[in-house]
Amino acid sequence: MERTLYLDDLKVGDSFRSGEHVLDEAQIIAFARDFDPQPFHTDPAAAVQHPLFQGLAASGWHTAALTMKLLVTSGIPLADGIIGSGGALAWPQPTRAGDVLHVEAQVLEVTPSRSRPDRGMVVMRFETRNQHGELLQSFTPKMVVSRRPA
Repeated sequence: MERTLYLDDLKVGDSFRSGEHVLDEAQIIAFARDFDPQPFHTDPAAAVQHPLFQGLAASGWHTAALTMKLLVTSGIPLADGIIGSGGALAWPQPTRAGDVLHVEAQVLEVTPSRSRPDRGMVVMRFETRNQHGELLQSFTPKMVVSRRPA
């Protein structure tokens, strides 16, 4: 069983790797129809004609949602959950059908709160990569993390 992590357990340089998720065309189209209904996400034939994507691409928001799922289910066992407080997000290349996603995470900063002794802030870098190690998404959030109860 994986242990629960608190602010006190984390240090700069700690790293984590999630499990994997296999993405297929049906998932890409279903997500896009509900949340990002642009032709390059919903129509494989139209997507081939797109000058940037040149084929069906998952919505960046789909990649972000899958990243969160992987972090919660197999990535970082934070005591009170992964609670974001802002951050920088980038999609350097499209996520495609057939990609096998995983997330690599690294702790960049750990700062105990001066005004709230029960928590602190952690800055992490989350890199969502495919089976070839190609970077599909980079996310560097600030997160609220609980301290170990006394």
